Amino acid sequence: MNLWILASSLLSFVVVLVHVFAGGPDVHDPLLAANASAILNTYVSVLWHATTAVLLLDAVALLVAAFHRGSRGALVGIVTGQYLAYAALFVGYGLDRLGSLVVTPQWIAFVAMSATALIGLRSRARTTGPSSPLDDPS
Repeated sequence: MNLWILASSLLSFVVVLVHVFAGGPDVHDPLLAANASAILNTYVSVLWHATTAVLLLDAVALLVAAFHRGSRGALVGIVTGQYLAYAALFVGYGLDRLGSLVVTPQWIAFVAMSATALIGLRSRARTTGPSSPLDDPS
């Protein structure tokens, strides 16, 4: 088991919960209440729930990567690629449209989850045995 990648997975599950239980009432529900067309509201819901699904699948992928060395590199690569893309979107749109990163702090979570997972990959690649409890080689 790789504890760094497991930590990234657990952080990812927390982000899923925040997205569903905080983001739903703060973002999804107000968007639906904005009196847009039924078609636009359908797309808003599809995109909102698709994001939930992708975040959940990413958390599960990291959980699998934490326990299965053979798929670790590919799963961490795919998930961190997505997470860093999300971080870039929050940074880009936050700066361009809002002039601040304070309003869109989600990028911090995506960078933190990526960094934690990548540390897990690096810690295994540079040692033949654990140098700390977080560097468990399994």
